[in-house]
Parts: sequence; C-alpha cells; structure tokens
Amino acid sequence: MRLATFEKDGAPEIGVVREERIIPVSRAAPGLAADMVDLISRWDQVKDEVGRIAAGTEGFALGEVHLLAPIPKPGKILAIGLNYADHIKETGAKAPAVQLWFSKAPGTACGPHDPVQLPKASAKVDYEVEMVAIIGRGGRHIAKSAAPAAVFGFCVGNDVSARDWQMATSQWVLGKSFDTHGPFGPWITTADEVDAHSLGIRCLVNGELKQNSNTRHLLFNVWDQIEHLSKVMTLDAGDVIYTGTPGGVGLATQSFLKPGDRVRCEIDRLGAIENLFEPER
Repeated sequence: MRLATFEKDGAPEIGVVREERIIPVSRAAPGLAADMVDLISRWDQVKDEVGRIAAGTEGFALGEVHLLAPIPKPGKILAIGLNYADHIKETGAKAPAVQLWFSKAPGTACGPHDPVQLPKASAKVDYEVEMVAIIGRGGRHIAKSAAPAAVFGFCVGNDVSARDWQMATSQWVLGKSFDTHGPFGPWITTADEVDAHSLGIRCLVNGELKQNSNTRHLLFNVWDQIEHLSKVMTLDAGDVIYTGTPGGVGLATQSFLKPGDRVRCEIDRLGAIENLFEPER
C-alpha cells in the first residue's frame, strides 16, 4: 500500500495512492487516525479498514492535490554517512568500521515537489539521493533478526547538504540541518510491498544522471542500522531514517547546486521526488 499526506482544501489529510489517484482516508473515516504518525501507530488495528476505503472510494487525481512530506513533522530524523563503497571512495575516506550517524533537524522535512532553499549562509549545497525508512513498531534493543518488523515502510529522500558548513567541523549536524534540506516522499510504500535491499536508486540534476546504484550495495543494510540505533535510543513510530547515498555527489567534483536547478531522486518501486532549488528569501 502507498500512503501519503496531502492538502486539498488547505488542511493536511491522509490518503492511499492507487495508480494515479489518491483516496482520502481522512474524509471517509474522520476518526480513524489524526495524522500519519497516528495511523502508523495504530496500523495493525486499522489497516483492513484503510484497505476497504481505498478499494471503494473514487478520490482525486494526484494532480489535483498538493503532496506534503509523508510525515510533515517527524519526531526524529536520523541519517547514516559513508554507507556505499563508491561514495566512500569518491570522498577519499576509509570505509567506517562502525556506523557513522548524524541527525537532521525536524525543520528539514520538505514536500516531495516543494522548493528547497539555497541558504544565504552557504555556497556549497549538494544533493544525496537516499532510500528512507519509516519506523513502525520500533522499540529499544531491536535484534537484527527482528528489525524488518520494526519498519513500517520506505520513501525516496534527498539528504541535501551544505558542504561548507558540514566540513567546517567534525560534527555534521548543522551542515545537514538547514530548513527544507530533507525532502522525502512522495508517499510511504509499506514494507510488505518491496525488497528494500534490491532497488535501483538514481539522482538526476536538470535531467543529467548523477547517481546510479542499487540498495543492495549498502555497506550497513537497513536491519544493521536499526539494530545499531536501537542500542542507543528508542525508535518511535514515524521516525525517519536516511539510509545512505551512493557515489556521484557534487562534492566529488566541487559541482554545487545553483538557483533554478531541479533535482530528481528516484528509487524503483518507491517513486520519485523532484525539487526546484531557490534562493532563500
């Protein structure tokens, strides 16, 4: 199933995407869930009703609605660095023996087709296509064997990075946390629909292919990541995890984004997001 957060008449709603239409679950069953995080938290109890609504309601054409980030205000956004061999090589770094994690501020969350800011304070804004995992049941001390059950679904993301800020210190958080620098979506594809470790992943800038790989090449796969993170913190329903980017980023050639650039990130079976980069106002 593909689940989205969207606006039709000015207020966020939850919907099921079926082909090129979106079925507004919020309208058919107003008390079913307050928002996407609530829906994820209650999924085992409500998924059958959501399926019935999706099968029996006409809905809207996707072009008639405004898709928001599937989780507009995530509780946590966590991201792993240096997690594809070709990306590690192009940075000149060594393959990490231990997972390298940083956080992105909640304000980075951005819709799948909304403008992304080129900040006044940065001259080196870069793209990073990534598969995004959305936590479902979550918990603490999750074994690798139990990790698949902790994931609700997957999205396409762009870990937009202000490289001048990122590289200014050993801590990456500020360089990864500018407002709008975490677009993801266009919807959540539930985990039962895909093999997360066998998906083509690509990024195009103004139509030119820049990144092209497959999620099978993750150094630490999603289950490794969940096991590792949950040793430290409780993972909650709706938490967002950026799982790593392949080679081809602008940093490798010092080619950074300019006003008017369009960045399209695609992952097989998960869809695509495309954002226009505009100067901060």
